[in-house]
Amino acid sequence: MFRWFEKRLDPFPPQEPVEPPKTLIGFCLHYTKGAWPYIIVSTVLSAMLAVIEVWLFGFMGSIVDWLSNANRETFLQTEGWKLAGMACVVLLVSPVLDLVRQLLTQQTVMGNYPMRIRWQVHRYLLKQSMTFYQDEFAGRIATKLMQTALAVRDIIIKLFEVMNYVSIYFISVLVLMGSADWRLMMPMLVWLVGYVLLLRYFIPRLGKVGQEQADARSTMTGRIADSYSNIQTVKLFSHARREAAYARDGMSGFIDTVYRSMRLVTVLFVLLGVLNAALLVAVSALSIWLWLGQLVSIGAVAVVIGLVLRMWGMSHWVMWEMSGLFENIGTVQDGIGSISLPRLVEDRPGAKDIVVNSGNIEFEAIGFHYGKRKGVIEDLSLVVRPGEKVGLVGRSGAGKSTLVNLLLRFYDLESGRILIDGQDISKVTQDSLRAKIGMVTQDTSLLHRSVRENILYGRPDATDEMMLEAARRAEAIDFIAALSDPKGRRGFDAHVGERGVKLSGGQRQRIAVARVMLKDAPILILDEATSALDSEVEAAIQENLYRLMEGKTVIAIAHRLSTIAAMDRLVVMDKGRVIEEGTHDALVAKGGLYAQLWQRQSGGFLPHDETTDLVEQAAE
Repeated sequence: MFRWFEKRLDPFPPQEPVEPPKTLIGFCLHYTKGAWPYIIVSTVLSAMLAVIEVWLFGFMGSIVDWLSNANRETFLQTEGWKLAGMACVVLLVSPVLDLVRQLLTQQTVMGNYPMRIRWQVHRYLLKQSMTFYQDEFAGRIATKLMQTALAVRDIIIKLFEVMNYVSIYFISVLVLMGSADWRLMMPMLVWLVGYVLLLRYFIPRLGKVGQEQADARSTMTGRIADSYSNIQTVKLFSHARREAAYARDGMSGFIDTVYRSMRLVTVLFVLLGVLNAALLVAVSALSIWLWLGQLVSIGAVAVVIGLVLRMWGMSHWVMWEMSGLFENIGTVQDGIGSISLPRLVEDRPGAKDIVVNSGNIEFEAIGFHYGKRKGVIEDLSLVVRPGEKVGLVGRSGAGKSTLVNLLLRFYDLESGRILIDGQDISKVTQDSLRAKIGMVTQDTSLLHRSVRENILYGRPDATDEMMLEAARRAEAIDFIAALSDPKGRRGFDAHVGERGVKLSGGQRQRIAVARVMLKDAPILILDEATSALDSEVEAAIQENLYRLMEGKTVIAIAHRLSTIAAMDRLVVMDKGRVIEEGTHDALVAKGGLYAQLWQRQSGGFLPHDETTDLVEQAAE
């Protein structure tokens, strides 16, 4: 039974996620698609239960009247069928309705509904641009995803549950009181006006504080996660106290919003208590006065006082739910600011997969300035022929990494176009484009998974034999065999820690090289691919990298010119432009920038041009 209800709502809908609306109502409705039938049926069942509960109060008043006037000997004969009917409702009808409502709410909606939101938001954010992730803490994004999913669920469910239950319950109470005497309705109506005024004043203020609280919570979590993610840097600079102070500042901002929220709640509930006490006294006095005047029965007095006491408890529940509702509204509004953002790099409608047969790359008068008017890449044209090995050379800030990022379409060009085998990369799917490009970077980060999963990331359908061969070619077999983790997993099954923190830089680099070797893409990009390796291991891998380059179009970036001097052609960049091209010997003989860099190298490294480096860092 439980499993049947749990399977009614798919937590992982297959539809491709789209940009959600930026309005609160639109956002909530967008992520409630598919869940509506179950929420509506649950709401109808809640309404029926509310009517039954009020009806039972009225029935209890009738019992009091019957008992006060009935003959004990004939009571069961005259009223027994009514009592049996009430027992049937209490023992059968009400439990069955509540069982179905609970199954729909707890099994179908409560777990699956927010998971649907997380699944859709996560898939949407996975395809966000690199700029999006450069502007946000990873921990902050994850926190907002989790908070927003739960908040959307609570807004919809609480809104329907509270408004439905209260409206049905309150209307039923008024009808029941009015059936005894219309004057008994008056204190309830006055109480309702006061209750609405309290809601109108306090709830928006709680909602505003709730929004600030959600933002402060995600900021606090982001700061803590940032410290943990960079724990090696924290320890290297002995800044544990500084990081604690940084986190405390975020925690202080969060606790301040909690204090302000709780102050409002305290005042709200004190005033609500006064309002409820006034209602109880007024209804009790009025009902007794009407009884003294023989205008209502003793059963009616018992019913209205009982209903007021029930409303007393319910009013606190409703107020608490409403304050929570507006806090959730604040959380969702905060989440919308991070989730409902357009993807800066999108596949065009009808985009097809790229087909790479030879690997010819053409940069045609491209321009890119990170949204600024100038700088970075200016009117750059370059052709890399099929199977050619090209080395990119230049000072830091010359635009080499940006050029590679544009080829990978991490950013869209501002002018010009890039062609691969005659196909404009802006018109093909991003996944197919990147599937045809293998890349090894200087700063290699691994997934917090096993060594096996990290290598197979390059080609998930590869066999174990293919994976082992890639690891062997990357000179990684020996150290992988010696790996173990705290859970006793060894070798290829050992987990490498967040971003591969359990491994040395050289070990991470060799796994990254193995991953790219396994991918075996027709275009290869090497961005300081061996910079983290010692000389002996570098020499061994370099030989395998040359073997990997065979038959591929290669673009290599290196500050150590000796590692790319043997390339077919060297392209020298400066301030976003190509200023020199040729072989190593030709460029040295020319006496231009490359010759200066070669002569000025100390230990094989390029000099550091701080000015141009700062320009590129500021732009990126």
